[in-house]
Amino acid sequence: MIIRAERSDDHEAIRDVTAAAFAGHPHSDQTEPLIIERLRAAGALALSLVAEDAGEVIAHIAFSPVTITPSAAGWYGLGPVSVRPDRQGRGVGSALIRHGLDILRKSGASGCVVVGEPAFYRKFGFANEPALVFPGCAPQYLMVLHLSEAQVCGTLSYHPAFGPV
Repeated sequence: MIIRAERSDDHEAIRDVTAAAFAGHPHSDQTEPLIIERLRAAGALALSLVAEDAGEVIAHIAFSPVTITPSAAGWYGLGPVSVRPDRQGRGVGSALIRHGLDILRKSGASGCVVVGEPAFYRKFGFANEPALVFPGCAPQYLMVLHLSEAQVCGTLSYHPAFGPV
């Protein structure tokens, strides 16, 4: 398996992997492929990586800038992260997350936020941050990873691509 930046000829495979990964998921509204496409079209897909095995895209991860009010610069949101169902549970998603976070860290990013399962994301160093609020999200699912000494507090908002269709 190799992890690399997405290429333009990966877009259809990314859409298919993402749709398959979230199909029937109880916390999904099935818009994840559209979110990625909308981020890409808006130039807001800051980091888009694929995992490839035997020439096939088997997983994808997206990172996009987030807004924290009052101002906090250099923060990114992780997600969606998608692994083809027949490859789930084998560490592919974890490898993508670690690789993406390493790239963000090396680029000088302040930090990364994720809305997700606390038990899973804690293993990457994410933790709850009571000083950060994401309206409409239960606080235990909003997690932060500091990639620098920058502190964060305020209200989080994701790119409009995450909004209603």
